[in-house]
Amino acid sequence: MLTWARDYKVNGFRFDLMGHHSLENMQRLRTALDGLTLAEDGVDGKSIYVYGEGWNFGEVADGKRFTQASQPNLAGSGIGSFSDRLRDAVRGGGPFDEDPRVQGFGSGLFTDPNGAAVNGGTDQQRARLLHLQDLVKLGLAGNLRDYEFVSSATGKRVVGREVDYNGHPAGYAADPGETVTYVDAHDNETLFDALALKLPRSTSMADRVRMNTVSLSTVALSQGVVFWHAGTDLLRSKSLDRNSYDSGDWFNRVDWTRKDNTFGSGLPLRADNEAKWDYMRPLLADPALVPGAEAMDAAHAAALDLLRLRMSSPLFRLGSAEAIQQKVSFLDAPPGVIAMLIDDTAGADADADRDGILVVFNATPQEQTVSGTATGWALHEAQATGSDPVVKQSVVDGASVTVPARTTAVFER
Repeated sequence: MLTWARDYKVNGFRFDLMGHHSLENMQRLRTALDGLTLAEDGVDGKSIYVYGEGWNFGEVADGKRFTQASQPNLAGSGIGSFSDRLRDAVRGGGPFDEDPRVQGFGSGLFTDPNGAAVNGGTDQQRARLLHLQDLVKLGLAGNLRDYEFVSSATGKRVVGREVDYNGHPAGYAADPGETVTYVDAHDNETLFDALALKLPRSTSMADRVRMNTVSLSTVALSQGVVFWHAGTDLLRSKSLDRNSYDSGDWFNRVDWTRKDNTFGSGLPLRADNEAKWDYMRPLLADPALVPGAEAMDAAHAAALDLLRLRMSSPLFRLGSAEAIQQKVSFLDAPPGVIAMLIDDTAGADADADRDGILVVFNATPQEQTVSGTATGWALHEAQATGSDPVVKQSVVDGASVTVPARTTAVFER
């Protein structure tokens, strides 16, 4: 690592199965990089980012052989790890579900049910959605273990480490730089494919594009380190393949000109997919689920708008747990809606151009109103002049804002 950093100016390192390394080993590597200086080595080692997969499983699980470099153990290390918390909350379910139709915040749970029995009844769906919204809120705030916020599920104030994620603390990071926030990656189904499995079959392609954008926005507008899968902005598909490392170009190809989508290229390979073939066959044979050039162009343009939003203000990149706790909070909102307030009048000034930002993630199929927002808001310039005509229909009315269906709207003042 030192050779690559010093002699080849590599500015970041990503570790596969980092949880199979010892924490001591990773800390030693971090310390060694931090010792590189511009004066002596031609590189500032402290600026080099190190991150990886902090999963806890296998023969080293639960500290059987050593203290692992796993998610909860990395707090305070300055080393980042992928957070499956927001990923699963937005997509719904997890990578190993027997029934892939489990819905989440970004795929219509409770607000746009797909009819699959695996999601339970209406009351169960509502309760689970509110819990998943807590995971999304926490992810938006950097998945910090000590971040305090009002729970959607209970209405009470909680801290990140008190929120449950499959029997483990959801919040585990001590610093936002220790959380890599994402909704899809090279492992598991792409975001578009996950939505194909989970959204109601009748969902139009235009609405699938909108849900792709809403899901991506939970990453783009979060306080963590943003990670997007290559091609997620243009509805990349792997024909529902959940593990395509050995699937060749037929399932992994990407048309960067946005003319041809690979959805419906055939059933993915037997090894990791056969158990889901019965769910896949009718979807892959449905021409209505194949995105055309117009849909791919719309998704790409919307994704660029998200990046413009993120880079428009340092309020999306506060950089410390203290600043996030001071400035980031969440307002009351209906199920399926998250309203995030980043208040720059609290604590030290982070953005000289504005006093705050309000982000409303409306994952429901209806327009939604959020009240109690205070006054003075206007739709963010990046969206007011952006590619999406729907978000421009957002309305500010005194101390409330109304946001169209399946839309993430950003307001500034």
